[in-house]
Amino acid sequence: MALSPEEREHFLAEPHVAALAVAAGEKEDRAPLTVPIWYQYAPGGDLWILTGRDSRKAGLIAAAGRFSLMVDRLEPTIRYVSVEGPVTATEPATREQLTEISARYLPPEKVEGYVDFAWTNHGEQIVVRMRPERWVSSDLGEV
Repeated sequence: MALSPEEREHFLAEPHVAALAVAAGEKEDRAPLTVPIWYQYAPGGDLWILTGRDSRKAGLIAAAGRFSLMVDRLEPTIRYVSVEGPVTATEPATREQLTEISARYLPPEKVEGYVDFAWTNHGEQIVVRMRPERWVSSDLGEV
């Protein structure tokens, strides 16, 4: 059964690890790039991801101008939300944004150490913002 707009937005706002997909480009004989990624979202707004400025993912997103995310869970019911839309902004990441997204996924006592490591060792990062345009969602109930 499809989720209501409110249900799907609240589900997307939960801290699931997403599968990001973006077209691999016309010149490549490859399927779309699909990778796991952390993301941030608040109902009614744009969502954002943080990635390496020079990563393949960043280049493909810039070329395509859009991407999709899919999040799911298996318990207590099988539920998923997939969202696709245009890139609305790309900007240099701040340490505060890295802290925010890390705190969404890591235990509180691990955040500072991870942020220190990532800020020093992962290279220049960017934030890519996307406006959800198309939604697909379902709750398949208990198995």
